[in-house]
Amino acid sequence: MESFVVEGGRRLTGTIRVDGAKNAALPILAACVLTEDDVLLRDMPQITDVSRMVDILRMLGCRVEASGHDMTISTRGMNRCEMPDGLSKQIRSSIFMLGPILSRFRRATVTYPGGCEIGMRPIDLHLSGLRALGVQVREEGGVIHCDGGGMHAGEVHLDYPSVGATENVMMAAATLPGTTIIHNAAREPEIADLAAFMNCCGARVSGAGSAAIAIEGVGCLHGAEYTPMPDRIVAGTLLCAAAITGGEVRLSNAPVADMTAVNAKLREMGCRVAETADEIRLTAPERLTAFSVLQTQPHPGFPTDMQAQMLALLTTARGTGVVVENVFENRFTHAGEMNRMGARILCSGRTAVVHGVPQLNGAQVTARDLRGGAALVLAGLRAAGETQVDNATLIDRGYERIERQLSALGAQIRRIHTGDM
Repeated sequence: MESFVVEGGRRLTGTIRVDGAKNAALPILAACVLTEDDVLLRDMPQITDVSRMVDILRMLGCRVEASGHDMTISTRGMNRCEMPDGLSKQIRSSIFMLGPILSRFRRATVTYPGGCEIGMRPIDLHLSGLRALGVQVREEGGVIHCDGGGMHAGEVHLDYPSVGATENVMMAAATLPGTTIIHNAAREPEIADLAAFMNCCGARVSGAGSAAIAIEGVGCLHGAEYTPMPDRIVAGTLLCAAAITGGEVRLSNAPVADMTAVNAKLREMGCRVAETADEIRLTAPERLTAFSVLQTQPHPGFPTDMQAQMLALLTTARGTGVVVENVFENRFTHAGEMNRMGARILCSGRTAVVHGVPQLNGAQVTARDLRGGAALVLAGLRAAGETQVDNATLIDRGYERIERQLSALGAQIRRIHTGDM
């Protein structure tokens, strides 16, 4: 087991560059299957979820060569349409492979994906969307068999604006003759980024970022060079790290246009937030003031992936704040761990009420999921004494060596292995 040990009480200051986005990089890697030409992806985040997706591509017969943060993907040797069972269960985003494999082979076999235990996250929306394109789906013993021999363009109505289902349908429809329309599509910026990548490869996708996306099928896609968008969740986490310590940080390569909801809450808590085209500067007061209520929603609402970090800010803010989790039903596991540090958080169903306390105390806590783990690290930055956050590898799924990023801003944090202490 790996853990982070954080010595609290240090004010974070400095400048740091935001990495490429996990939630953009993963579907873009899957979309490389749509072309047999080489694809060069730049500024890819070096995180475990990306490594696992690369392992999946390699097991399917693709060649992936990495040089620093750049990757060259060649799918000419791809010879399998069955997803590797073990790897699929480790990463939720493995389900993104379903659409592109169907597009390429007209058949696919996948297992139910894994990932963080933050709620049900059923894939029925993915499957119903593909059925609307003529895919025959058979589920048997935890394995999903898809026959795309009769695939065709069509109208897809999503009951909920699921990001993954939207992206799967976009990729499955890329080479189908005719025009496919996705209604009630997810509007997250990573959807628009996937569409931009696909269009660089010769696809014809329009309307991405709105509730209706049109995919005009083309005969084939070609290779391209592309840089995924910066990570808005990493950016938000770094801003929260400065905010909880009363610090000051400047983010370069920041996805400013996609940070509106997060920055608004930080301002509500008393932070000064200044923005330019691709930079954000935050200056925090010595102690934050609680916002009244935060509700997570699909984009452009407040992102569920930033809920845990904002909850951490409330723990030592003046006043009482309420957080309502509308996206996932099991996303407050970090609250109990923060209470071990002296926080006063009361949870009931999808609602958490946080009464701010003047000081947290260091403790040994355990990360239960990716974003909750990052939030525990933030709490440790503010706490008196030493905090040990176990299950550090969960945090590695979405943050590229978070201990190095925070250390560059003045935090005292180190990674340890069991037996190091």
